[in-house]
Amino acid sequence: MIREELLFVATCDISGHVRGKGFPARELSARLKRGVGWTGSNLMMSPEGPIWDTPFGTAGDLMIVPDPKAEIRVDFADGSAVEHFFLGDICSTDGAPWECCPRHFLRRAAAELEEAAGLKLIAAFEQEFCYSGIDERPGDAYALSAFRRQGTFGETFVAALRAAGVSPDTFLVEYGPRQFEITVAPAPALVAADHAVITREMARATAFRLGQRVTFSPKPDPEAVGNGVHIHMSLINADGAPVTFMEGGPLGLSLPAQHFFAGVLTHLPAITALTAPSPVSYLRLVPDRWAPTRIDIVERDRGAALRVCPVFAAQTPAEKPREFNVEFRVCDAAASPYLALGAILFAGADGLRRNLPLPQNEESPAFLPRSLEEALLRLEQSPEAKTWFGATHLEAYLRFKRVEAERVAALSPAELSAHYAEIY
Repeated sequence: MIREELLFVATCDISGHVRGKGFPARELSARLKRGVGWTGSNLMMSPEGPIWDTPFGTAGDLMIVPDPKAEIRVDFADGSAVEHFFLGDICSTDGAPWECCPRHFLRRAAAELEEAAGLKLIAAFEQEFCYSGIDERPGDAYALSAFRRQGTFGETFVAALRAAGVSPDTFLVEYGPRQFEITVAPAPALVAADHAVITREMARATAFRLGQRVTFSPKPDPEAVGNGVHIHMSLINADGAPVTFMEGGPLGLSLPAQHFFAGVLTHLPAITALTAPSPVSYLRLVPDRWAPTRIDIVERDRGAALRVCPVFAAQTPAEKPREFNVEFRVCDAAASPYLALGAILFAGADGLRRNLPLPQNEESPAFLPRSLEEALLRLEQSPEAKTWFGATHLEAYLRFKRVEAERVAALSPAELSAHYAEIY
């Protein structure tokens, strides 16, 4: 059958979905300059699809311009169409970055960190999901038997990631029913967020070709553990040297790292609206579910908002600073990786600018927001967030998420979980 290869250029939007347009691959050289047509209200497509509310109306034209450094081409060698897509930037028609572009938000945040302290962030996303291609059995948590029964999914998924330019680290059976986890190698902030998007799409692409599906929903089952996205982070200086660790420092943190993570904790009530941005996210952030509930930083505790991770079997003094990292655990895959990581960076940069100290010996740290509505209110009330976003972007985000919360407010926890399991 005659075929002509198509490719797709996309953005990962407020809903955390990857959306854009396709075109013939032979047109790529022209599309690298003029992109594909887009409009402001396309940013307001809900997780379900319809645009329920928009500050942009029907007017205006934009374009998604492919980033040549974010090209993915994976041939599964099974006769199916090649997975060929670009991640791109939403720009005005003159090529300038659009103020509400998610990738531009992260770029600005990274620039803010450099300006504040001359530092860069290295990050790696650890993502959990449920795979339909394995039956649920008691005792499957971390079990070899469950690893065996997932068949070729893991091998194909890992091969697809590598072909897409992402370096897989671990693939494992997780604690929940039919739950798996994938980790990848760390990278600079924008690349790390790109890799998070690519990882999700390669999981979906692999499952699709096997006649199955995956869900990254934060809480597919209200009675089970949820699917988290854990962001491992460390700081480097302009020379690329690690600067997060300091022997004898509080929790092993250097002074810049203390200020950075103090900023994250200070702004966590507001930025939770971006990192846990769905009504179903708050079914995951509950006690006794291996998820954070308080605004805290703790050494080696998977119930903390910020977990100071151990360094395993470091062989030389130089290795420990490079492996040392802090894990942000108040995140899930309803979030756009660009918005989530950008918010963390802006918060950390503010901590550095203000020399904020870490909390001292708190016996009962404050609780995280307990609903999306509460988190959105904290975001709206944050004077810093207004400068991070800009008025137009912040209004769009708040309107988008408040309507989403209203639309599902009457659903029971079971109905909410089932609803978002289909969406993500």
